[in-house]
Amino acid sequence: MTTTDAGAPQLDGAPLFLLDELPESPELLVDGSEGRHAVEVLRLEPGERVRVGDGQGTVAEGEVVSAGPQGLRVAVSARFEVPAPQPEFVLVQALPKGDRGPLAVDLATELGVDRIVPWTASRCVTRWRDDRVAKGVAKWRAAARAASKQSRRPRVPEVTEPMSTREVCGLLGDIDLAVVLHEQARHPMAGLTVPDSGTVAVVVGPEGGLTDGEVLAFRAAGAEPVRLGQEVLRTSTAGAAALAALSVRTRWA
Repeated sequence: MTTTDAGAPQLDGAPLFLLDELPESPELLVDGSEGRHAVEVLRLEPGERVRVGDGQGTVAEGEVVSAGPQGLRVAVSARFEVPAPQPEFVLVQALPKGDRGPLAVDLATELGVDRIVPWTASRCVTRWRDDRVAKGVAKWRAAARAASKQSRRPRVPEVTEPMSTREVCGLLGDIDLAVVLHEQARHPMAGLTVPDSGTVAVVVGPEGGLTDGEVLAFRAAGAEPVRLGQEVLRTSTAGAAALAALSVRTRWA
């Protein structure tokens, strides 16, 4: 018998697989690349417990019935509807160079980000132009999906289309708390009053740093420049550090 509960399943090491859709069925088939990974890499066998989710908060828990060329068949014993965490975390991430973009997405996903906004800052070395936009967004979305499975997250963070500075300012104007990480900021992030609900946004600049014009524009949009600490972090790790600091104050409290 399948039961449906509000809340999250207990963390016990059971692997999580993601499907585009999670049908209301007593048995699920995990096929395609997910199924091949389960069978050929993880080598799961009948009787082992697994979870299957849709990346939007619905998670089915059950046991492996069979594992073979067609994929993984799972007998569902329970379903969970996991509510969205509060407050919502948004990361506005300037485009890093090379593989540091997917790294930033990976780390932010593991640390609880809900929405990632690629930002084309003035001093970005990397530029997504023409066909590179679709490829770049797809790469970031794939990184978010993979990190969600690894960290057993029932919700895959949204990766939006890239935004300009003007568009980011419009976004920040509708957010409950917006901060801009800046090594020269007078106020530490530890001194912020962080809301328990609503939306909190963190803006991370590129390797070359923020321009004075960008800082002024973000302040005019309602964002507050803050510093994390005495060290200057890379753009690929600064967002993750900020999310961890915010989580300690809210979700992990």
